[in-house]
Amino acid sequence: MSSSACCSIPAVTSDYTPKGTYKSLGDFDKVYVTGTEGSDKALICVFDIFGFFPQTQQGADILASTLGATVYMPDFFAPDGPVPTSRHPPKNKEDEEFLSNFFATTAAPPKAVEKVKAFSQVVKSGGAKRLGLYGFCWGGKVSMLTAADSTVVGAAAVVHPAMFSVDDAEKVQVPMGIYPSKDESKDELEKVEKVLGGKPFASKNDFEYYSTMHHGWAAARADLQNAENKKQFEDVYSRLATFFSSAL
Repeated sequence: MSSSACCSIPAVTSDYTPKGTYKSLGDFDKVYVTGTEGSDKALICVFDIFGFFPQTQQGADILASTLGATVYMPDFFAPDGPVPTSRHPPKNKEDEEFLSNFFATTAAPPKAVEKVKAFSQVVKSGGAKRLGLYGFCWGGKVSMLTAADSTVVGAAAVVHPAMFSVDDAEKVQVPMGIYPSKDESKDELEKVEKVLGGKPFASKNDFEYYSTMHHGWAAARADLQNAENKKQFEDVYSRLATFFSSAL
């Protein structure tokens, strides 16, 4: 259930300077790493289709600092690269075909899930005993699919997820934080809440519907010059920190 907003809202320029560094880890040549090195608590972030973006990294910096954890953001689109901002929103048939091919190949969700699983082993071998996963838009779909395997992560969260589906929720095996925007289906959210509410870990789940926010407000499409967007950006990262603190 992808929203039309996902295809029409552009990324927003930000002057934020990320606090972390890029490293080569496992089979990933480029991983943004921020936070406490050697922490036994870690999070993997699955970014949106725009890849590494200051606002997404800013959120990772916030979570790392708040939780005293290490946050890893692998480059899931290597070697092809993310969607260029010049091609989104699509302006012509060529852009539309590019995006369609991107989602069918470079960004095919099952392919990304396998990458998350492989990277989780790298993180665990580095000393992480408690591992969480969170993703935005396309990355939200990937995170929810990955949450069907409790051997990969101990908890997962999705923020303004693309292709949001109750069918995926039925397969989830770990506590979930679900944070849609007004551009996602509230009806689908209620169905997902009901399904996850019947799971053994139901007491650890967290849900919040951000009715004033647009799709992408917490990642590359966040306009932090806008007071309400900034307020809700800070709010969702606070909720994510609280969720992972109690669920992991």
